Amino acid sequence: MSKWKNAVMLLAVVLLALLPLLLVNGDFGGADDAAEGAITEIDPSYEPWFQPLTELPGETESMLFALQAAAGAGVIGYAVGLWKGRGERRRAHAEKN
Repeated sequence: MSKWKNAVMLLAVVLLALLPLLLVNGDFGGADDAAEGAITEIDPSYEPWFQPLTELPGETESMLFALQAAAGAGVIGYAVGLWKGRGERRRAHAEKN
């Protein structure tokens, strides 16, 4: 049963990753660009209140975003592993007593 459950979950993860790429045709632009375009469309004379401290190249922004996602996945994976380990220890301790 567990092998089937793992296989179904793995298939679901693969489908969740691939289906949007296959079904959605278009540019995967960022929210900042979309917001800037919407503001310019509403008020062409709008001037931003602040300027960025530095202008990072696109690849650096992508790398920082991927690093942030990897760190988040690491924290979530650690927490899940910790909770699972604690549950197993509790079960083993309860079986002893």
